Amino acid sequence: MSGDAAGLVQLTDVPDLGGLYRRAIGLALRRRVTRRTVPPTLPDARHGVTGVRVDLADLTRFQQFLGSAVLDRVPSAYLHTIAFPVAMSVLARPDFPMPLLGLVHLRNEVHQDRQVGASELLDVVAWSEDLRPHAAGAQFDLVTEISVGGHRVWCGRSVYLARGIRLEPSHSRPAGEDRPAFVPPVRTGVWRLDAATGRHYAAVSGDWNPIHLSGPSARALGMKGAIAHGMYLAARMVDEAVPAPTGALSWRIDFATPVLLPGSVTTAFLAVPGGMDGGGLDGGGAAGPRTDVVGWDAKRRRPHFTGWVRAE
Repeated sequence: MSGDAAGLVQLTDVPDLGGLYRRAIGLALRRRVTRRTVPPTLPDARHGVTGVRVDLADLTRFQQFLGSAVLDRVPSAYLHTIAFPVAMSVLARPDFPMPLLGLVHLRNEVHQDRQVGASELLDVVAWSEDLRPHAAGAQFDLVTEISVGGHRVWCGRSVYLARGIRLEPSHSRPAGEDRPAFVPPVRTGVWRLDAATGRHYAAVSGDWNPIHLSGPSARALGMKGAIAHGMYLAARMVDEAVPAPTGALSWRIDFATPVLLPGSVTTAFLAVPGGMDGGGLDGGGAAGPRTDVVGWDAKRRRPHFTGWVRAE
């Protein structure tokens, strides 16, 4: 890798996620004392890779796993998968103040200006920003952009929580929100996920985070058991809401409670009138009919996620 005065770290290739997770474990072991208080700043660095090619065989396996149409356009959630290792390399930096392993994924929002062909060369850049207090610790945004020929075509913002971390100097910590009681909407479907769902998604996405692979590996990192990848749920949500987008696409998913594997997710997809969503990434994305989505645990009456998808 190489860097420049503007803070861009130019990577020679898309990093291997397995190697990044091993690096994160090594960093955690070298930090003999767990830091519960961290500086109120994030590294002023962007990581980038140019000329990324889509592997057509991997793309086909991803589409087949979701049960979606095999097209020569790259699904929005698969663009996230391609860019994800670059974003993770930012979190695996030795100077990143919070541990990569154990971060809680709170939200993803994506705005895509147009569909991306499988033969196009992609440039990816990622950085972290907006470290701020959370009632349960500290949260920050991880931003990723994908460009083609110098023009941005896709931008994603992920929000992560580091539990138990406090910022220094002392910041006022927001009080916990009183959430209204969850009222399940009218069911439109059920996703049934078997115990191997996490391993199968890891095989098509490259995300081998141990919390998704098996009960023992998840419990070793403090989870009750293996849980479904958040981006697997997002990919299914987007694909079901807009099976074959042809233009701009925007979507957001907010995670509430993990989906334990094996398990099932009761879903509701509701079409709502069109109009532009405010507060998006640079105000970009699609304008048109929107589909609101809820996924929940029918037995415990607890939400797993809420979201929306809008296509032009």
